[in-house]
Amino acid sequence: MATIQSAFDLTGRVALVTGAAGLLGRQFCRTLVQAGASVALVDLNQAALAELSAELGERSLPVACNVREKAEVQAAIQTTLEKFGQLDILVNSAALDPKFDAGEAGKHSSSFEEYSLENWNNSLSVNLTGAFLFSQAAVPHMLSHGRGVIINICSTYGLGGPDQRIYQREGKPPSFKPVDYTVTKAGILGLTKYLATYYGTQNIRVNALTPGGVRNTQDEEFVKAYSARAVMGRMANQDEMNGALLFLASDASSYMTGANLVVDGGWTAW
Repeated sequence: MATIQSAFDLTGRVALVTGAAGLLGRQFCRTLVQAGASVALVDLNQAALAELSAELGERSLPVACNVREKAEVQAAIQTTLEKFGQLDILVNSAALDPKFDAGEAGKHSSSFEEYSLENWNNSLSVNLTGAFLFSQAAVPHMLSHGRGVIINICSTYGLGGPDQRIYQREGKPPSFKPVDYTVTKAGILGLTKYLATYYGTQNIRVNALTPGGVRNTQDEEFVKAYSARAVMGRMANQDEMNGALLFLASDASSYMTGANLVVDGGWTAW
């Protein structure tokens, strides 16, 4: 029988993380490397990828890729296979997520009635189609290898609509978390369940990880408003999704598929 420590060990496995240069993507890549995996770092931001790869060392591979382009997705998978010889774990973390960090004030003032089709389509192509394309391209190699894990990054706003009150500021024009973020993240859950049931008997497990709000450079008014809605009374630290990610990526979750692991400080418990 394996020890609990060995159940979390990813030595000899290969992961690919989309959105690797993002706030959580960087954390996920560090976690996977620390657990023993080799990791392909996929993002459009080549400078950030180079910096992250230099930090993580020889078991990391920076791969510039636009996740909405099928040819680029297939090329990223092929580059990963040429470097590491296999692909065991896919983390679909790339997403357009309108931020409300410092300096972003006034950038999200479009009401639903005025929301542009261009923004809607951009979010669908990155947040949802990107995960579809990478999953579709990765699965054949997982099947030939006899195992695979796909982890799709969702959001609490894929479980329920945003509380738009936390984005408002007295005396300033209204701000809104836009519609496409909720819709695409809800779609990620649908994709997760579909793939889990489709490949359920073929040793490919597919689960979702749903983070709550993560502390970055948001202004104090936002942090206070958000924290008041979380049962634990605060936002997440940037490293507080790492344990859940490792659990889903490793054999520690070997009897888990089609599930959604929510790490939100109690936001959805009310």
